[in-house]
Amino acid sequence: KDLEAIKEFYSKVFHWKFTDYGPTYTSFSESGIFGGFEQSDETIVNGALVVLYHSNLEDIKSKIISADGVISKDIFSFPGGRRFHFIDPAGNELAVWSDK
Repeated sequence: KDLEAIKEFYSKVFHWKFTDYGPTYTSFSESGIFGGFEQSDETIVNGALVVLYHSNLEDIKSKIISADGVISKDIFSFPGGRRFHFIDPAGNELAVWSDK
């Protein structure tokens, strides 16, 4: 997967900051949590769904689409809030939820 595309997407949409640790791993911060992305040709199927919080789903959904993310499950309600799922440029599926 393309780490440069990942960094550009999450920097643009969520304002995350990245630190590279070699050519195949980058970590992120400024997100409320710390984590990273590893370059791999393998696709993880049925893995954990990372769910991010944002106070305005419509606003962040628009930013994701503008940054070439793909909405895989549109906004829906569930007990406790609303959320949607998206696919980033590297094919990772994440979700964004809000209690509003």
